Amino acid sequence: MSETIPAGSVGVVTPQIAKCDTPFAFTNGAALSSHELVYETYGELNSAGDNAVLICHALSGSHHAAGFHAGDDRRAGWWDLAIGPGKPIDTERLFVVCSNNLGCCDGSSGPNTINPDTGKPWGGQFPQPQVQDWVRSQKWLAEHLGISRWAAVMGGSLGGMQALQWAIDFPDWVEHCVALAAAPGLTAQNIAFNEIARHAILSDPDWYEGDYLAAGALPTRGVALARMVGHLTYMSADGMSDRFGRELREGSFTPNDNAEWVFQVESYLRHQGSRFSTQFDANTYVLMTRALDLFDLAGEHGGDLTAALSNAQAKFLVASFSSDWRFPPQRSIEIRDALMAAGKSVTYANIETDNGHDGFLLPNSHYEQLLSEWMRRVGPS
Repeated sequence: MSETIPAGSVGVVTPQIAKCDTPFAFTNGAALSSHELVYETYGELNSAGDNAVLICHALSGSHHAAGFHAGDDRRAGWWDLAIGPGKPIDTERLFVVCSNNLGCCDGSSGPNTINPDTGKPWGGQFPQPQVQDWVRSQKWLAEHLGISRWAAVMGGSLGGMQALQWAIDFPDWVEHCVALAAAPGLTAQNIAFNEIARHAILSDPDWYEGDYLAAGALPTRGVALARMVGHLTYMSADGMSDRFGRELREGSFTPNDNAEWVFQVESYLRHQGSRFSTQFDANTYVLMTRALDLFDLAGEHGGDLTAALSNAQAKFLVASFSSDWRFPPQRSIEIRDALMAAGKSVTYANIETDNGHDGFLLPNSHYEQLLSEWMRRVGPS
């Protein structure tokens, strides 16, 4: 496999497990007597301990942010574009950590793991996490790894929201904060899209009130539809037109046929939904979208975003993507303006792209140059 690893990759990586044997209380009052976090690291922590960077993943992301796993899983990490030797997040200088959030489905304690009190999968009984809960669990992990301060906390979308929450909740822990394609809270339209996706799952006859694993079932139809709705909102209208237009799928039916026509865009969305439905846990999708809905950066400050950010000590990079209509540039500008009003150091950029909300995950020379230049100030020189 080493022969096929591309240049600039961190190579083959092995997920690790950290077990916390002390109780963990959620914001909503629920608690876990113990829990596990799955995580990956790239690079090495230096002797001074001042080169650690935390990567926070988005809704359908995981701890696998860079490199490759051994064996048959040849998927590169979801941010392999940015993490690696010589890349914007340079693992020759920086020690990078990415964990799978509590309540997710890639190994950390969540709905598809065993509830020690019952010996059965948590299913729909797993506590509803919020962004503040993920931040506190990540702080525990940092201490477990011997880290006392992050040179940077960064992420895109929901990951960017976690980075901002870090800067507010533990200001002395965060030297730099990078929030990409993020927002201080969801609009009513965004909440509505999430509710449609959840309703698709909850309406699936194989949902079983979230206990589908115990019933030997999977609500794949609901998850596929939820993914189709979500994926559609991550793309831009221009990007979709350029990629698909009104083209019929190759080998599809002619207008004279009585059978169903299949446009390229239909085929693409069906494929995305079908693949996702067997890879991602339905309960996790419900929990993650609700966590998104509940996120309100200024909620504890009467809606005053400037006041919410007033105690932050980090230097900030805030970036939006021009064709992102899920979290449009104006939402990042709200964050920028509040940071400026609070007297904080902030760099803002709006990246021109047709890639929509997914722009922070995809190649773009201006975006990659911005990230590279800004990250050079992170960690030891």
